[in-house]
Order: sequence, then C-alpha cells, then structure tokens
Amino acid sequence: MQKYNQIAEFGKKLMSLGKIENSLELIADEAKRLLDADRCSIFIVDVEDKILWTRLSDGIGRIVIALDAGIVGDTYQSGKPQVVNSPYDDPRFLSNIDKKSGYITKNIITVPIFDSKRDVIGVIQLLNKLRGDYNDNDLEALTFFANYVSGSLELDLINQKI
Repeated sequence: MQKYNQIAEFGKKLMSLGKIENSLELIADEAKRLLDADRCSIFIVDVEDKILWTRLSDGIGRIVIALDAGIVGDTYQSGKPQVVNSPYDDPRFLSNIDKKSGYITKNIITVPIFDSKRDVIGVIQLLNKLRGDYNDNDLEALTFFANYVSGSLELDLINQKI
C-alpha cells in the first residue's frame, strides 16, 4: 500500500509541471525510486516514422529503435509488460546499446503506457534493480504507475502537436 500512496503523492507533483521534458524527467526519477532501479528510459511511440525514441534516457543520449526492435519493441507490439532477468540470454535484447554506452544491463522491466483509447503511446523501461531481480510485485507496481502517468503524458504529447 505504501507504493500506491507514494504514486498518489507523485501525481500531485506531476500535475504542476507544464513541459513534457520536465514531466519525463520527473516520471523517470519516480519510477527508479519506486522500483529501486539504476536507470530509466521512457520511449515515445512515433507511428508515422515507425520508431520508438527516448527524449530522456539515463547515462546515454537519445535512443531511436524500430517499433519491433528489442524488448521495448516487443512490449510496444504486444501491449504487455515484461520482465527479463537475464537479458544477454534473450535474443530480443539489443546488446549493441550496452556496447555503445559501456553500460552492463543485468535485468530489465518494461511496461507499456496506454492513451485514453488504449493505444500504446510509450514504454517505460527500467534497468538493473539495485537489489535482486525484478518480480511480479514490481510488474504490478510499475503497471499501476504507468496507468497513473499516462493521462499527463498523453496531454503533453497532444499539446506538442498543436
């Protein structure tokens, strides 16, 4: 219950921000704190260009991947959250991003972000839980969190197009 109260308190902060850049940074920081993760990336869906891209990703510049690439792409396409606790053993894992950044990914959790029409507009990805592996409780908490922030993210994306 404490995690859900933490998310509710976070919602108050989120509603006070105006720009998507500020919102994304706050969302990423809170997601890391909530699940005790080292890094967080928020991928935004660009259906027109058929890509997923990050405006914010810890420790690395902008990431751009195809809609069907990697674990994030699979999360986007399936609309289902995923836990991968041995990413280097998973053929979907994009190890070239680790090679480029020098980072070593130990475990991954991804959750789709849905808009009000239930279309996936983004994916939250957390890397390297600081103690242990990701589990079903983490998946439940991050799914709740993604649902909680989806309205704010959807409004930010709509306002950018206007």
